[in-house]
Amino acid sequence: MIELIGTNAGLVWNSLDKLGKMDIKALKKATKLRSDKELYAALGWLAKEGKLRFDESGEDLLIELVY
Repeated sequence: MIELIGTNAGLVWNSLDKLGKMDIKALKKATKLRSDKELYAALGWLAKEGKLRFDESGEDLLIELVY
């Protein structure tokens, strides 16, 4: 399971690196992850490593990479 989360975190990182800031729905589509659980576990992994910034200023939660 840990290996899968790490792999999914790589998909999230690559999508954000290539496409920039996006909301949860767009990120799930870009990564082609099958479930919310997979996406949120990957986001948690990257957030714990300090690689993500979350923007809650608008209606949607936007996520972007921190380089």
